Amino acid sequence: TEQQMDCALDLMRRLPPQQIEKNLSDLIDLVPSLCEDLLSSVDQPLKIAKDKESGKDYLLCDYNRDGDSYRSPWSNTYDPPLEDGSMPSERLRKLEIDANHAFDQYRELYFEGGVSSVYLWDLDHGFAAVILIKKAGDGSKKIKGCWDSIHVVEVQEKSNGRIAHYKLTSTAMLWLQTNKHGSGTMNLGGSLTRQVEQDAQISESSPHIANIGRMVEDMENKIRNTLNEIYFGKTKDIVNGLRSVQSLADQRQQAALRQDLAAALQRRNANN
Repeated sequence: TEQQMDCALDLMRRLPPQQIEKNLSDLIDLVPSLCEDLLSSVDQPLKIAKDKESGKDYLLCDYNRDGDSYRSPWSNTYDPPLEDGSMPSERLRKLEIDANHAFDQYRELYFEGGVSSVYLWDLDHGFAAVILIKKAGDGSKKIKGCWDSIHVVEVQEKSNGRIAHYKLTSTAMLWLQTNKHGSGTMNLGGSLTRQVEQDAQISESSPHIANIGRMVEDMENKIRNTLNEIYFGKTKDIVNGLRSVQSLADQRQQAALRQDLAAALQRRNANN
């Protein structure tokens, strides 16, 4: 039912993102009738595969899957091989190659590592694209973490061919785990989904890739700032509220001093 679906999605939003696959599997076991709806609605952490021809890594998602095979953006081939797998048109494939190179540089500049992939497919009045970025921790035993971002863009080209309408839906999943002797183990994680629409001009100086790139960059910065405020800022406030660096005697002394000052000010005002 619709209420069951709403409850399931609400539950998934509150559970740790590093255990999404397990939690999703458990939910589907509980309510098998929601299987297809849940799989299409819940974003899962991205998985990495290696292109056999180019030797480059690429990311797997529903948008480059056909049956049990996944298409590589580097060689444009399916693994396992698939003869009649869906492919982008020749124009879109050229755009896809350029977009992968552009976002490969963007990922290197912002994340200093990780893997990115871009996939395009045709729509009736334009095309759609998905930009995937994954950055895992550096393998440190004390600090583990992962960033997954999924940006889906729908592009509708206007009849004059000079303006296009872009609709961007972005989801970022972040989790961190620290394990230090002094503080013990701490898990921190969450996900955010945001959407934005805008019209932009298409020209040689501002092609589709540049327009989409600006939108993705702005959105990632906003999501990053929001995650920083919500998760890190809130956690810091809670920790500071639970633990004080001052001794109890010092705090009581300061409180007594404040009371004495307040009483002295009241007496002074009363005399005046």
